[in-house]
Amino acid sequence: MSRRRASIPAPSVTRLPIYHRVLRQMASRRVTTVSSLELAEEAGVNAATLRRDLSHLGTYGTPGTGYEVEHLLDAVDRALTLSREWPIVIAGAGDLGRALSRSRGFTTGGFRVAALVDVDPARVGTVVNGVLVRHLDELDEVVRLEAIRLGIVATPAASAADTVTRLARAGVRSILNFAPAIVTPPERIVVRNVDLAAELQMLAFYAARAELDESPAAPTSLPGRLRSPG
Repeated sequence: MSRRRASIPAPSVTRLPIYHRVLRQMASRRVTTVSSLELAEEAGVNAATLRRDLSHLGTYGTPGTGYEVEHLLDAVDRALTLSREWPIVIAGAGDLGRALSRSRGFTTGGFRVAALVDVDPARVGTVVNGVLVRHLDELDEVVRLEAIRLGIVATPAASAADTVTRLARAGVRSILNFAPAIVTPPERIVVRNVDLAAELQMLAFYAARAELDESPAAPTSLPGRLRSPG
């Protein structure tokens, strides 16, 4: 990892993929330059935050002109190391793991699903999107042969922590955890927990609030909440 990339603060790193997506969309529309205000609005951040984030890349806009879209896109590409191929191992070849292996998000932009592992005899030995499902016990060999550094956990919650530990011991350094369990990463391992159920629960909260706001005779409690007997 380069010294410049290592110096980027974590909050800025989380926003770089958003800038990348917006800049790619602009490039596809043949936009050549963009102001920090315009780019920030499209990315959903304020302009000061955007300028600070991009300054960590050594990229600064030109007063009166803004940023060159292609140049800035290249800088974000380099910061996220998207110019190289990133092989991925998915642990868990059930419905979720199979769906993720077929997702364009994991098969484009430098990412490639190189391996799937599972412990279920009914899944081991099957082929998903051209990739053979191997047994979890073969994880060390698979990671070594494919030079894998990125992993995805799509296992039941009960086995998520053990799976993360095994991935880390095999040499995987960054892990996306889709299992419905919060996993504490081993030392020097990055784990991003993606809890789809929690996201839906938060959306349900806001949807219920919106219904209350839109109701001409809004109740004093959320729908479904029991009132104390009077």
